[in-house]
Amino acid sequence: MIVKGVAYGGRFGYDVGMAVVIEKNAQAAARRFADSVEKDPARLGGEPVFRGTRVPVKSLFDHLSAGDSMETFLDDFPGVTREQARSVLDAAGLHLLEEVQGR
Repeated sequence: MIVKGVAYGGRFGYDVGMAVVIEKNAQAAARRFADSVEKDPARLGGEPVFRGTRVPVKSLFDHLSAGDSMETFLDDFPGVTREQARSVLDAAGLHLLEEVQGR
């Protein structure tokens, strides 16, 4: 499996060097995520939305789980940038990897 250019061998196996790369990627993803998403009690009851829009982050996952492409999502919500959507997916992927590693 390849994650952010890092190869993983075996089932959930990694070495210390790879763990450091994941940690750095996670920190960068967290910064991009914070720049891309906001949560305001006055906007949609505090549901996380893409910054500068009223588009819930959940709508990205709803589209993808329904089989829609990223392009379809971006066409449906032109206020959301590709970078914002990518940052949400990157952060979700890294969070999943951290969970698998037992953090």
